[in-house]
Amino acid sequence: MAVSYKDLGLVNTREMFKRAIDGGYAIPAFNFNNMEQLQAIIKASSELKSPVILQVSKGARNYANQTLLRYMAQGAVEYAKELGCAHPEIVLHLDHGDSFEICKSCVDFGFSSVMIDGSSLPYEENVALTKKVVDYAHQFDVSVEGELGVLAGVEDDVVAEVSHYTKPEEVIDFATRTGVDSLAISIGTSHGAYKFKPEQCTRDPKTGKLVPPPLAFDVLDAVMDKLPGFPIVLHGSSSVPQEYVDMINENGGKLPDAVGIPEEQLRKASKSAVCKINIDSDSRLAFTAAVRKVFADKPGEFDPRKFCGPARDEMEKMYKHKIVDVLASDNKLAQ
Repeated sequence: MAVSYKDLGLVNTREMFKRAIDGGYAIPAFNFNNMEQLQAIIKASSELKSPVILQVSKGARNYANQTLLRYMAQGAVEYAKELGCAHPEIVLHLDHGDSFEICKSCVDFGFSSVMIDGSSLPYEENVALTKKVVDYAHQFDVSVEGELGVLAGVEDDVVAEVSHYTKPEEVIDFATRTGVDSLAISIGTSHGAYKFKPEQCTRDPKTGKLVPPPLAFDVLDAVMDKLPGFPIVLHGSSSVPQEYVDMINENGGKLPDAVGIPEEQLRKASKSAVCKINIDSDSRLAFTAAVRKVFADKPGEFDPRKFCGPARDEMEKMYKHKIVDVLASDNKLAQ
């Protein structure tokens, strides 16, 4: 039996995106796979009175079970209220849906927003698939994100060797014919903790750390010129904080040359029509860094609460930083 997201206390993205574009900030879209990530996201966003998008990939949905996910999302709304957020604005969003069937299933199971990623298909096939999802989802007031352009990297089942920038000349036709509510574009972000190969970067002579190439803001500007005021989404926007990479490597891990998107680039994007920024790897890195440190400091520890608890605290700190210092910086996202 189909479940409406409204009965779970969730919202779609329409109003929050409108406010974000007008206010010059971006809504945080955090992927989660387990309870600790969810707790950390809700604690951070509730304390800051910030709207938030809970993202679930196809792989995470299989991992967590769709029925449990529905009740976890409902629980997240109630938990936010318990934390003093009287009217939480929480979206449950399917990240990188790759078929009409999975998008329909998520709409039927209480998701308030879905992404259909037809970016690897020929253009006309992408248009047709995206329109089919939009036509179904809009019957239930579920918002839909489409994608034009291909991001490199690996995220669950989404794998691409080479990125292809979004072609600005296609965006008006795509948005008009599909009816999508927002559009994910490719301007140089990528999935995973290794967003750039060393040969794409320069090295800081003082630290030896990799310095990634800048994002293609000319492509973003051209898209905004074609679609003024239209909600734009950036995927693959983790910053891969070096403190977590170092903590992992110092405690038995092996993440050489992991590098992400510099936060000042994300701040710049947040002030434009980019109103949703996706962050996944940073959460995984924070979690793993904290767990590895506990195991290194206390090799006899075997109570999951004793290593998942510190991991949850580290993720909460990271989420707050992203909301206040990166996505909102000098505006009114966090009240």
